[in-house]
Amino acid sequence: MKSPWKILMAAPVFFLLNLHTSASPAYDDHPSRHSKSHACIGCVLVVSVIEQLAQVHNSTVQTSMERLCSYLPEKLFLKTTCYLVVRIFGPDIIKLLSADMNADVVCHTLEFCKQDPGQPLCHLYPLPKEPWKFTLETARQIVKKSPTLTYSRSRSDICSLPFLAKICQKIKSAIQNSVPSQDVDSDKYSVFPTLRGYHWRGRDCNDRNKTVYPGRRPDNWDAHQDSNCNGIWGVDPKDGIPYEKKFCEGSQPRGIILLGDSAGAHFHIAPEWITASQMSLKSFFNLPTALTDELNWPQLSGATGFLNSTRGIKEDSIYLRLWKRNHCNHRDYQNISRNGASSQNLKRFIESLSRNQLLDQPAIVIYAMIGNDVCSGNRDPVPEMTTPEKLYSSVMQTLQHLNSHLPNGSHVILYGLPDGTFLWDNLHNRYHPLGQLNQDVTYAHFYSFLNCLQVSPCHGWMSSNKTLRTLTSERAEQLSVTLKKIATSKKFMNFNLFYMDFDFQEITEEWRKRGGQPWQLIEPVDGFHPNEVALQLVADHFWKKVQLQWPQILGKENPFNPQIEQVFGDQGGH
Repeated sequence: MKSPWKILMAAPVFFLLNLHTSASPAYDDHPSRHSKSHACIGCVLVVSVIEQLAQVHNSTVQTSMERLCSYLPEKLFLKTTCYLVVRIFGPDIIKLLSADMNADVVCHTLEFCKQDPGQPLCHLYPLPKEPWKFTLETARQIVKKSPTLTYSRSRSDICSLPFLAKICQKIKSAIQNSVPSQDVDSDKYSVFPTLRGYHWRGRDCNDRNKTVYPGRRPDNWDAHQDSNCNGIWGVDPKDGIPYEKKFCEGSQPRGIILLGDSAGAHFHIAPEWITASQMSLKSFFNLPTALTDELNWPQLSGATGFLNSTRGIKEDSIYLRLWKRNHCNHRDYQNISRNGASSQNLKRFIESLSRNQLLDQPAIVIYAMIGNDVCSGNRDPVPEMTTPEKLYSSVMQTLQHLNSHLPNGSHVILYGLPDGTFLWDNLHNRYHPLGQLNQDVTYAHFYSFLNCLQVSPCHGWMSSNKTLRTLTSERAEQLSVTLKKIATSKKFMNFNLFYMDFDFQEITEEWRKRGGQPWQLIEPVDGFHPNEVALQLVADHFWKKVQLQWPQILGKENPFNPQIEQVFGDQGGH
């Protein structure tokens, strides 16, 4: 992830776009360039929202700024930070918007956006009717003596603010280490939901005992304590047999582990956070949680989600299906995913995976680096793409690591890459949430803006250049073929290896049969990631294919599930 907490402007909504454009790649080779680009995107977004709020409510710019701040929660000092921004930048924004300058002009004037010599002008909205240089000079004259310019040039870091420093450090640590920030016994499991806590991996049931955690084999059949956190423990007073032995012995318990990228982590920016016509006091309720989960929602993801869908579809995550199949699997999930993860950088955080070969149950591991090996934001993304040779080498290293950590009897599934031409084909002429009010920004405009700033999640597919889109898909297909060859030719001692196509076309057809449209499967704000509905449909596709071709992966259905529910209820929740 690209230095996600260094932002040039102290505005909470700037967090959103900074993280959004940081979804790929995971590690930043050009921190200075990207820091400037994130500041530009954040500024354009915030000014757009302010301008549109004034339009929707027929109010002044000053009132719309105050309205935006009033919507934000107090948690993480979001409201406080917003009012600080209004105090610093408000006067200049009011002057410029009152002079009919659009968000691009405002942000170039305040120097959050900058056109470097010899480089194209990056803009989201249609250019002004007057020549750009004339418009910009006019805007600069309006704020010529403003102290705001001095502030913006100073490149202030939001994390340098005293009341945010500790929060920033916690989030940065969670991102870098991919293990729970709050973990008393250091067993990689937590009683806290965010900051890589139980939204990401099963909830710890005893955070003061490192031998107690989800996924381990029961200690002495858990006669005296719940050592594996599945909620099944104690002794049946009728016959003196431990419940774990009675209900789980021979049921082949197993956990689910995802090695993924931002799609697997379920990266999501809520449209109501940037859509003026939808904003209310309720809009930002989940913002603090989202920020401390890196703008990911693993608790609703297709692989490890444990909450019911918020989109009203009946499909469940792979984890929930495994739990329903065998209640002894309760809490045994790990989402080892990171924004920007790829085959080339997985080795930097795979150590956060928790599995002990001697003490723990087997696991189903899904390797799903579905985008970043062919995606980058560079103007020429082709040289940055992973080659089949590099992919082969890095995947073999990953599999060797898994073989030395997974208990015998585990399974590993390598997911292929999708054909991302789907994005341009279905979205380019639709209006982006920022363009819906005035019908002035399509996804084609949005993609072009990100590509110009070189922070697109995937320039190769989010591009008007059909040749580039085709080249990107061809490389994705080559990498998928490489993964398939590995799965069909390599054997490992502790797990069986399989390959599965990431067939988004099948998902789309299923959605059409239900009366949906393909564009409804993509995150509306970033125009790139599969949304919650798509992820659940992918999980459904995965489950049906495994049931049909490799049912041994899923283990047996536990006939004692009704008795487990009768004795233990929800087994302790998540």
